[in-house]
Amino acid sequence: QVQLVESGGGLAQPGGSLRLSCTASGFTFGDYAMAWARQTPGKGLEWVAGIYADGSDIYYADSVRGRFTISRDNVKQVVYLEMNSLKPEDTAKYYCGKGKHRILVFTTDFRNTYDAWGRGTQVTVSS
Repeated sequence: QVQLVESGGGLAQPGGSLRLSCTASGFTFGDYAMAWARQTPGKGLEWVAGIYADGSDIYYADSVRGRFTISRDNVKQVVYLEMNSLKPEDTAKYYCGKGKHRILVFTTDFRNTYDAWGRGTQVTVSS
């Protein structure tokens, strides 16, 4: 079955960097778009970034554009989220999601665009 396992979270200082990884299995990774989303206690899931199956198109939330970079390695079946210039408001649990198709049409439509999510990795930004 589909499995998505996130790693790389931890504690970072404001202005610091972290690199998250999501290792996928149980499906043909290169056939599906992937995304990252995050959630803080008491709030809903916030979409962060998405990438097409072949990596040809990439999208970012306004809150992270210019600081975060999503990428993927279809051979290793891994999707990454490079996070730079971290801010305390980036503190959240980060989840990796599998798209239902090769592309993303409505990136923030969680119900209709994605069909699997990992268990998440915690990122805390604090001095």
